[in-house]
Amino acid sequence: MQNIRAQQGMSFFSWLLILVLVAFFASAAFKLIPHYMDNKALENAIMAVERDKAAGTMIQSVGDFYSHISKSMQVNSIRDLKLDDIMTVTKSNNDFLVHLKYEQREPLIKNIDLVVTFDKEYRVRAQ
Repeated sequence: MQNIRAQQGMSFFSWLLILVLVAFFASAAFKLIPHYMDNKALENAIMAVERDKAAGTMIQSVGDFYSHISKSMQVNSIRDLKLDDIMTVTKSNNDFLVHLKYEQREPLIKNIDLVVTFDKEYRVRAQ
């Protein structure tokens, strides 16, 4: 009889602990995934200047580049980022040098925040 009792499995508190940990990590993931999706949308908009021939012919200046990214942000519903604060664009010869740098904070528990930092440079060839 003692052998069967040793093989009962996990107790209620063990299952409760596992459930709390899964809920914590799921909550963190649900708060961070939208920020990564916004960053991917921005990256796709930046690289679309080089890939998309129709859009590339219209973008000749830094102002045109900012306008293209701003329109892409509206289409993708990225409203919590200000374009002038997160991106700098310079034109060198026939290339746009884009530096995308920003951080996003998401509250987790009271005074504990999740912080995601994005910092990437792109070289986009103008058409």
